[in-house]
Order: sequence, then structure tokens, then C-alpha cells
Amino acid sequence: MQVAEQEFDHLGLLNPAQRLAAEYGEQHEEGGFSAGPLLVIAGAGTGKTMTLAHRVAHLIIEGINPERILLLTFTRRAAQEMTRRVENIVQASARQSSVRPLSPLPSGGLPWSGTFHSIANRLLRRFAHNLGLDPGFSVLDRGDAADMLDVVRHEQKLTKTARRFPKKDTCLAIYSRCVNTQKPLVEVIDQTYPWCGDWTDELTNLFRHYTLRKQQSQSLDYDDLLLYWSHLVAEPEFACEIGSWFDHVLVDEYQDTNLVQAQVLNALKPDGHGVTVVGDDAQSIYSFRAAEVENILGFPDQYMPTAQVVTLEQNYRSTQPILDTANCLIAESERQYRKNLYSERADGGKPRYVTVEDGDAEAEYVVTSILANRELGMELKEQAVLFRGSHHSDRLELELVRRNIPYVKYGGLKFLEAAHVKDLLSVLKWAENPKNEVAAFRVLKLLPGMGPSNAARCFEHLAVNDHQFTSLREFRPPAAAVQEWPGFCELLAALSGAEVGDRGWQAQLTQVRRWYQPHLERIYDSLDTREADLEQLEQISGRYPTRERFLTELTLDPPSAAGDRAGDPLLDEDYLILSTVHSAKGQEWESVFLLNVTDGNFPSEFATGKPEMIEEERRLLYVAMTRARQSLTLVSPLRFHVTQQRRDGDKHVYGARSRFMSDRLLATMDNRFAGRPENEGGAFRVRSDKRIDVAARMRQMW
Repeated sequence: MQVAEQEFDHLGLLNPAQRLAAEYGEQHEEGGFSAGPLLVIAGAGTGKTMTLAHRVAHLIIEGINPERILLLTFTRRAAQEMTRRVENIVQASARQSSVRPLSPLPSGGLPWSGTFHSIANRLLRRFAHNLGLDPGFSVLDRGDAADMLDVVRHEQKLTKTARRFPKKDTCLAIYSRCVNTQKPLVEVIDQTYPWCGDWTDELTNLFRHYTLRKQQSQSLDYDDLLLYWSHLVAEPEFACEIGSWFDHVLVDEYQDTNLVQAQVLNALKPDGHGVTVVGDDAQSIYSFRAAEVENILGFPDQYMPTAQVVTLEQNYRSTQPILDTANCLIAESERQYRKNLYSERADGGKPRYVTVEDGDAEAEYVVTSILANRELGMELKEQAVLFRGSHHSDRLELELVRRNIPYVKYGGLKFLEAAHVKDLLSVLKWAENPKNEVAAFRVLKLLPGMGPSNAARCFEHLAVNDHQFTSLREFRPPAAAVQEWPGFCELLAALSGAEVGDRGWQAQLTQVRRWYQPHLERIYDSLDTREADLEQLEQISGRYPTRERFLTELTLDPPSAAGDRAGDPLLDEDYLILSTVHSAKGQEWESVFLLNVTDGNFPSEFATGKPEMIEEERRLLYVAMTRARQSLTLVSPLRFHVTQQRRDGDKHVYGARSRFMSDRLLATMDNRFAGRPENEGGAFRVRSDKRIDVAARMRQMW
């Protein structure tokens, strides 16, 4: 029995390629474990998460202190899932092996595991003094950042121009792209927003004042977190200090990193020692977020000697016919890490390429097929309908409603974007940072009679009095707010105090809810749903030890809410999944239907200007295909009904076969035409067997 315990192999469940990636490196006689740079190319469904979790666990089992491991992900959920798996592997190894003592995992799991933005937030607060920041700085979500930018637009009189000036969300997108690509504004506008070319000077001035406004309010937006981190490690002294904290740095989904993130990684570990990056160049689909596929393509060559590359090709998700089609599609990419996904699942038929008459026929075919799958025992939630753009599902949704089929649509409103949730959180944000102008204006305008001018006057009063909330008692509010003003002042004073009571800081949230309840009832409808959201917020708060952690991490990685759903799944335990392809990345279903596989959709008509954009669209189609486990159907309408054409009125436009659907690719698929059932005229039948060689007659014409 003792021998069995000593022979326990924590890597025993991995295939050879996964194992090579997990145990790459060498154990030193004097103790410790080191490794050069490692790139793991993990094809779709090849067990990327399991491999990375085993690598982290292997480092710990080999003696690396968990506190000296930095694990960077793109979502909080991914970080939590990775930590859970690592803990399970390490605990199992500790129970069943007596080969060597293990460095115990802290109670909170991996101390330095999280998203790029959350790790940046922690580091910036530690180095706030060195960066000229207040350690209590606020983090602006996208909505708050857009609102602050809009305020600056108004102040710069850019909303009253004779010609159309870009809206706040467009301005923020341009600003964000400049930051994350490190490209000049002129170049970003020319490449991505050419219609804004006449506003270059105005946008430059706008971004200058926006930056100043954030600094005055001690606020950072998402992009600032990475930008400040990159500036911090650009100084060799700080890069060396932070880099020395970690023996190993591991990055998940490396194909989704932007230039700034790659610069940060290179600054922390310029020689690549201890660096492991995992990703798949074939799934790089976020260039609109400034993700740079060259980061992963060029990773091995930035080190001497070059990084070790391990490719995972055994797929555990899909059947071989689905993989044959996906392999054929991605093989056309000119620059890539060549891989040929294979599966031991040979069952299942070929993927289907179905041509239909129009959008209505597409919706009818897809819904009928979904119901047929259900009759064969496949639950609705094991099926998904994917599409390039959110509006592509409009006709399908009408058909689902007509047939009373419940569904969930992903890619909608986020939890923190709900107005009532933003209201409540703004009170806490203002209390946390009295200079937070965006939060202050939102809270003040909740009070009766407090419009923009009165809110501005109140905030100026606060600024003159060194942002002390107690000074608000001396402010004269408008008549409509007089009655509520004393209680409002007491609330802010209590929230800004150091004492939070025996129940911890979460009691503050309850206090704010009580104050907010009458305003919620006065301003909004659908109270039951909104109150349920606020109750959920209170429950979530219990996970965080401090108010600052709660506000920051919730902003950086917000959960989804019931408002995302087009129908409420609670009404039915089973429901269909609708999703954009971007939102479907990382998910999988038994059966997948892909809508509108025509040129103009795949690839998008907005992505045909440059070869690299076409290549990303190819990768997007590849991601869609590889979400399917058992059944894959691509649907291609012959024509589309286009409405609201001011010049020509409603009309039909004809779709062309997607340029990605080559003859070679179609040969791997079952090609069908799904027409509508015959009408009453179908009773007529052709009686004669006589044949006419029209083709020959046409050739003879020439």
C-alpha cells in the first residue's frame, strides 16, 4: 500500500503532449524548479484548462511557493476555475504520495491569480505613491468612462457643431484603441474610424481634457490600469522588483493579449525564464478589442534560445467529421501554427451545409431541426444557435416565440449596466472616493430637483471644502430636496467614516438600500425584478473583505444578470441557447446551428478591406464550428429581406456563397437544400419522360 502511494502520478490522466507541457523544466539538486519560456498551442477542445492547471500544480508539487506564481487570465471565472483545479490536484497528490513535502496552498488559493486588470489594480495601489496616485483611486467601468468623456465633450462644445461629431461611445473606443495598440491617433482613425478623419484635432483636445479630468478625480478607466502598469514596469528598477516576486508567470488565452499586455510580460521576465503562455492562434478573434495575434505568432522568436513549443492536437470535444471540416477551413490560413485536430470519437455524420430560400425559411428550418433533436432525446440547452451579429437572430426569435420555445440570448446588457444597480453602487463609489465626479453627479441627480446645474454647484461646494462630506450640511439644496437633504448628508458622512459596525462593511450596502428604496419606487417600474437584482448585489458583497475590493473587482469583471435573457429560463427548466460567436468562445454544445453563412456575414462586409481582417473572420468561423460536440449545421439563405431603405424602400438582396466555403471544404460536408413544403399547386405532376438537352443547344449558340 505504501508503494502505491509513492508511485502516485499526478500527471497520469494527461496525454503525452499535455504531459510534456505540464512538466516542462528541470528540478535542481539544491532545490527549486526552473524552466525556460514555454508556448503551449492548445487547439480547440484539446484540454487547455486541464493542462495549464496541471502545470501550475506540478510547479507547486516540485517545490515552488504558490505565492511566487503569477497566473494571468482574461476572466475572473477562469482564474477561479483554474485555482479550484490546482487545489484539487495538489491535495490529491499530498494525500496519495509521500515522495516530497509540498508547499501548502494558502486558504485563498493562489494569491496572485486573476485577470490582467485585477492584478494591475492590486499592483498600482501598492505603488500608488511612486505613480502619483491616491491609493484609494476609483476604477471607472465602461459606462462611467463614457459618461465622463461625454461631460468633457459638452464642456468643449463638441456637441453643438454643425457637422456630426462622434458619440461618446465612439470617442471612448477610439481612445481605448490608441492606448492598447500604442498607435498615434491619426493612424487609428485612418485604419479603423476613417469617417472621423475631420475631427483629429478636436479628438486630441478631447482626450487631453479627459485625461486631465480623470487625474483630478483620482479615477482610472480600464485602459489606464494596463497603461499605468506598463509605465511602472518600463522603469527597470520597478520591473526588476516586481519580476523578482515571481519565479513563474503563466498566461492563459495568450492569443487575446494586446500590445500593452505583451510589453508588461516582457518587462517582468525579459529573458523568458519561468514564462508559460497558453493559447491558440486559430481562435484569435478579438482584434476589435486591440488583441494582437502577432503576440502569440512571434512569441518563440523573441527569446534566445527560442521558446519551447508544445502543440496539443487531441480533441476531446467533437467528432472526427466535425474536426475534418474545421481542419480544412483553418488550413487555408497563411500564417499559423500548423495543427491537425483529431478525435477518438469517429461517430456522427458529416456537418451539414444547408441552403434555404430566405431568412424566414432559415428560421423555420432551424426551429424544426431543434425540435426534431429534442424528440430524439437532446435537451434544448444542449443545442445552440450562433450568429455573427446580434441582429441576425431577429427572425429566429420571432419563430421561437410563435412556437412557445424558451431561449436565452447571450451578449446583452451586463449586470452593472442596469440603471438601478449603477445608482446603488454610485453611492458607495462616491463614499470611497469623494473626488469621483461621475458617481457624485449620478447620486445627486437621484434627489428631487437636483438637475445637472444644481449637482455641479453641489460638487463645486464639496471641492472648495476639501471634499469633506460633512461640509454638505452647509449647502443649500433646491426646495424639492430640502426635506431629504439632512438624511442624505448623514448617510454620506456615515459611509465615509472608518467605523463600519460589527457586521462589517456589508452593513453599509444595507444602509444604502434603505435610503435608495423610495427613490427606486419613484423613478423606476418593474420593482420586483429590480429589487431582486439589489438583493443579489447584497449577496455578492459577502464574498469581498473590503468595500474597495468589492467595488473594484465587480467593476473589472461584472457578472451577468437576468436582464441578459430574452426569455426567463426559470419558467422552464429547459431552454435553447442563442449567442454571438464571440460570446460563445469557450463554450460547447451537442448540436450547433450557425446562421447566415454567406458573404457579407462570414466574412462580415465590414471586414473585407484587409487580408488580416479576412483571416480573423476565418478564425471566427473556425471558433463557431469547434463549439459543436456531435452535430454541426451551417445555414445559408439565398436572399435577405432588407427593411427601412429610405431611398428604395424594403427590398430583397441576394446572398453569395461565403468565400470560406470552398469546394474542398464543402466536400467534407453534407450539402442540402431545404425548401418549403409544396403548396396546393403541388398536386400537378409531369406525365412525360421526354428529355431535352438544353445545355447542348446553348453551347451550339456560340
